[in-house]
Amino acid sequence: MDYLIEARDLKVKRGGKTVLDLDNLGVQKGQVLAVIGPNGAGKSTLLLALSRLIKPSGGQIFFAGKPIEDESALTYRRRIALVLQEALLLDTTVFNNAAAGLKFRRIPRQEIRQRVGEWLFRLGVEHLKDRKASSLSGGEAQRVSLARALTLEPDLLLLDEPFSALDAPTRSRLLYDFHNLLVETGITTVFVTHDLDEALLLGDQVGVLLGGNLRQLGPPQKVFSAPKDRDVAAFVGVETVLAGTVVDAREGQLVVDVDGLKLEAVGDLTAGQAVMLCLRPEDITLWPDGYESSKTGFPLSSARNRIHGRIERIAPQGPLVRVQVDCGFHLAALVTRTSLQDLDLSVGKSVSATFKASAVHLIPR
Repeated sequence: MDYLIEARDLKVKRGGKTVLDLDNLGVQKGQVLAVIGPNGAGKSTLLLALSRLIKPSGGQIFFAGKPIEDESALTYRRRIALVLQEALLLDTTVFNNAAAGLKFRRIPRQEIRQRVGEWLFRLGVEHLKDRKASSLSGGEAQRVSLARALTLEPDLLLLDEPFSALDAPTRSRLLYDFHNLLVETGITTVFVTHDLDEALLLGDQVGVLLGGNLRQLGPPQKVFSAPKDRDVAAFVGVETVLAGTVVDAREGQLVVDVDGLKLEAVGDLTAGQAVMLCLRPEDITLWPDGYESSKTGFPLSSARNRIHGRIERIAPQGPLVRVQVDCGFHLAALVTRTSLQDLDLSVGKSVSATFKASAVHLIPR
């Protein structure tokens, strides 16, 4: 495969301990790779290795098919740009900050004015060009930091959680604008984050880094809906994970026994296979017991799976509400605030939790 940057058998040690151990990780030209993982997973270490700011203890990194050691560190770094979590700006104007890298490279003055003006405009901070950087808000400072990187017209853009320090409204606006810029420019990008929404919005591919190891790599929807193992499932928000056994398998239609409860699923597995049954909370619909259509007398769900339980906890989760149901095991569901009120869901209430067979993800164990 034609990768712009690729790490093979990459190992990084710190204090005698291996903190990063990757078999293979490649990013194609024009692709955006989101690397997700908890704090301490090795995400920032990966970026520092890709930017040649730390030396790996083993393996190789290739850029455009050639080992990065084939050229000097300075020559290599002129082809990339790195944006950190904190916008480290110089004590000068916005314009001079955005122009700093170009001045170091002795770019002609007229070209500097043109490039800086373009990127300040595209990032919505052109009107601040004469303001001192110290007077900027967090969101404005990060936009200037991004402009400084993008004026360099890098072949590869590396981002280390650049949106995490921003307040929610500022972060949302900047994410939306930055997503549009990546689509328009096609700049090959690797960014690391622990925020799943950022990965879903920006990433063409998502890599899950846990304990220094790349546990799964693929399109965002594939990684989030079909995690490879239990640890990945837990990190990407699959809250309900149940041990079960496939007891019937016919033409891709499966029946899984979970402690005597028979649940339908789809997949290419065989009867007798032990599995972990995974459910995302947004795929579960809750109905108060006995809730029926006034016209037909039948339940208002066509989902094949129905589990009875009792609500044991309700808590806000962003714009939604997380409802935990005791079904003999803990089942988590996400509902809108409107649904919570319309269905009169409350702690202690008996409910039916329904979900489609296609919503079930099975992990062999």
